[in-house]
Amino acid sequence: MPENRKAATFGTRLFIWGRWMTHDQIVRSFWAAMDGNDYQAVADRFLSPGFIALWPLTGEVIEGRDAFAAVNAGFPGQGDWRFEEISLVGQNDRIATDIRVTNAPLNITARVLTFHELEGDFILRQTEFWPDPYPIPDWRSGMLRVDNDLARW
Repeated sequence: MPENRKAATFGTRLFIWGRWMTHDQIVRSFWAAMDGNDYQAVADRFLSPGFIALWPLTGEVIEGRDAFAAVNAGFPGQGDWRFEEISLVGQNDRIATDIRVTNAPLNITARVLTFHELEGDFILRQTEFWPDPYPIPDWRSGMLRVDNDLARW
């Protein structure tokens, strides 16, 4: 293990399978772990002790690992939530993801756009936008081709 990483503030959690994980790999691992629906385990493994999440569309704020786990466990349909990466982009400690969230038994499909800020090995902050589908405005009706399959990507 490289000596300079051994003394890192947040320990050696990034050293997995004989190599260091990058921030984008941490975020991908976060979403893969979310697929298991064990939100307390996800919070404990991936979120900073000072974690905060912002939901600007409703003004809600999630403060801390336990609050993250509680709000996610509070959704109906526990055990059936799936998280599929549509895209991930980022640089250094800032990663943005577009994730398709589904729950087949409840017939739910949603998208979440999440901006992650990492500090060391942990996600320090998330800002999430859950956009709802909406009808094409009258003024734009007929101007563009509609292809829901292509737009789903």
